[in-house]
Amino acid sequence: MRHPVRVGVLSGLLAVAVLSSVGWAQDAPPRVRLVATGGTISNASGGRLTASELIDLIPDLPRYAQPEFEQFANVASSSITLEQWLLLARRINELFDTDPGLAGVVVTSGTDTLEETAFFLHLTVTDPRPVVVVGSMRNPSTLGYEGAANLLQAFRVAADPASRGKGGLVVMNDEINSSREVTKTNSVRLQTFETRGYGMLGVVDRDRVLYYRETLKRHTADSEFDVFAIDALPRVDILMVYQGASGDLIEAAVEAGAQGIVIAVAGAGATSGTQRRGISAALEAGVFVVSATRTGSGRIAARTGGGRGRGGNNPAANYRIAAEDLTPLKARILLMLALATTDDAAEIQRMFTEY
Repeated sequence: MRHPVRVGVLSGLLAVAVLSSVGWAQDAPPRVRLVATGGTISNASGGRLTASELIDLIPDLPRYAQPEFEQFANVASSSITLEQWLLLARRINELFDTDPGLAGVVVTSGTDTLEETAFFLHLTVTDPRPVVVVGSMRNPSTLGYEGAANLLQAFRVAADPASRGKGGLVVMNDEINSSREVTKTNSVRLQTFETRGYGMLGVVDRDRVLYYRETLKRHTADSEFDVFAIDALPRVDILMVYQGASGDLIEAAVEAGAQGIVIAVAGAGATSGTQRRGISAALEAGVFVVSATRTGSGRIAARTGGGRGRGGNNPAANYRIAAEDLTPLKARILLMLALATTDDAAEIQRMFTEY
């Protein structure tokens, strides 16, 4: 589903700079827009690099892409808010809606929450053209800074026609991963972003961008989530299962206003301590509870049957949702978007099955 053109949604809010196309040959490479948000990739010792300065770092870029750029934000990824997520997704949708000649978009992000931002865009940018999220583990003032190389590979992926229809992509360390499946697996190593269980989508080699597989779950152009119709994302909290875990933390989240709770369950669904009591209290209060495995891979199967959500006469158990193979972090993002769209339990479970 495509959104109608929305001109000026963020006019006056973003400082936009576009490189002049004067002097490009008639057979110029594809145009790719960099939307910079900050992160380690721009965090130099003398101050944060701007989008323009990041472009200047990229070697040989004109061989692969005709770059444009804009500065959306320039902060650590942990400082990006949910409101900014909505603005960022709207901005990228607006770029695609108003510029049919744009090949793709590259988004810089800090690596700490990169997989979350990438998955949100995977679900909310409703265009088949690629959105490539990129970052670096070392800052520009550090020996071995890999940010320029990662940016070059991200631009190459965004410019490549083979990247269309693949959904949101994460490009780091010459590897292409799906935003749905990738996770940060190491706090400091360069090869931290991996897709456990399924493997990467492809690689960026010296001669070409090469894909080996693609995700079959719904995303981007096939997504039903309209960020222009969402004023704010509902509160969804994550709580982990561990030996002796207390259920009163779940009840506290409900009292604090959580509309949904993701439980990072042990194995295929086990809880501990008094968590069952807390989950029951949440369900009785009409709060959706999603079970997602804390193991990092594997699947939580959906229950058979199910109710019709809030306002009906169905038992509280109908508010239980299975996250399928989504990690707790990504289950939270899908639940926020689902709750912003519907309060029908069967519909929400369908979304977790399809996305």
